Amino acid sequence: MISFKSIKAGFELKDPAFFRSWLKVVIKIEAKRKLGEIQYIFCDDKYLLLINKKFLKHDTLTDIITFSSSANSKSIISGEIYISIERIEENMKLYRSNFQTEFSRVLVHGLLHLLGYNDSTPDEKTIMQKKEDYYLNLQP
Repeated sequence: MISFKSIKAGFELKDPAFFRSWLKVVIKIEAKRKLGEIQYIFCDDKYLLLINKKFLKHDTLTDIITFSSSANSKSIISGEIYISIERIEENMKLYRSNFQTEFSRVLVHGLLHLLGYNDSTPDEKTIMQKKEDYYLNLQP
């Protein structure tokens, strides 16, 4: 099950069924595992910074933090994905994009982390970006 929750005042996900369906396609293509419970939590910079400091010991803003809860399971994908709506809005300006594209990119980025992809090295970042682009192009 893929669920969406907003803890940022004023943000409401429009058409969650569209995103849920698209993300399930990504899982079907990428995974040899089944969908467990994935929760997307939409928040602001302040909230995500607190999580970044507390759990990752990083004192920097970020657009996404992913916590897998399926590390001990080889058959199920589960986790929590925290997303800063403010960072998406900044990325939109920085990359001269639109909200839908940047929002979708961050959604699939978090899912790719749950599926085992990393972006710690330049090579990993390149692979991740190619995957993001590929799945963005699958959106109807």
